[in-house]
Amino acid sequence: MLRIASRSGLLGGRRCYSAAAKGGLSISGVSDIIAVASGKGGVGKSTTAVNIAVALAKEFKLKVGLLDADIYGPSIPTMMHLHEKPEVMSALEKMTRGVAWGNLDVLVVDMPPGTGDAQLSMSQRLRLSGALIVSTPQDIALIDARRGANMFRKVQVPILGLVENMSCFKCPKCGEKSYIFGEGGAQRTAEDMDMKFLGEIPLEIDIRTGSDEGKPIVISSPDSASAQAYLRVAEKVTQRLKELAVERLMGPEISL
Repeated sequence: MLRIASRSGLLGGRRCYSAAAKGGLSISGVSDIIAVASGKGGVGKSTTAVNIAVALAKEFKLKVGLLDADIYGPSIPTMMHLHEKPEVMSALEKMTRGVAWGNLDVLVVDMPPGTGDAQLSMSQRLRLSGALIVSTPQDIALIDARRGANMFRKVQVPILGLVENMSCFKCPKCGEKSYIFGEGGAQRTAEDMDMKFLGEIPLEIDIRTGSDEGKPIVISSPDSASAQAYLRVAEKVTQRLKELAVERLMGPEISL
């Protein structure tokens, strides 16, 4: 089930566990809130957030909400005719408590890119169950991805894992793979930082056209390699949430 409301959307089954941490802004009826984040813009964070949210609803039959919290995005000033920088926390309150989300298993939050005060404040104020970091394999992007992961760790938000977007381009004519932004960078970074590596999303024209047309590839071309890659990432996200829920139920191990 997918419901859309302004800059937020809801998508569809309830489950019986929650990995939500204590503290922060909770939303009535929402079991888990996960942040999809990147240390910089242009790495496909929003496209990843949309397709993961749709995959969780479509494939795993969860009730899923999608919140666009990127209030500094280029479309917002034009749509809202804003000339002054919006006050982040006021907007966050309105986008969370000001929306009738209903009962959700997961709320996917598309975070603003970067690691500045706005991102840090959102991470502290929302009761996040975990953060999903998106990066390309390029060294420069991975430096920023590390900053993003460290920001979440600083405020004690668990890292669900790292997703490598635009991992490679496969020629539609000959099938040859080209690693335009480098090969395996995200997996190495995940290992170095003791994070889960959740998978690779290829660089594919249909992902771009689907995003431009408002048709996520998970829906428009479910059998494609890209859609299947998103489904595998979504499955690992559900597994990580279950693991974190169990860890929180068990509590810390105390040795005397």
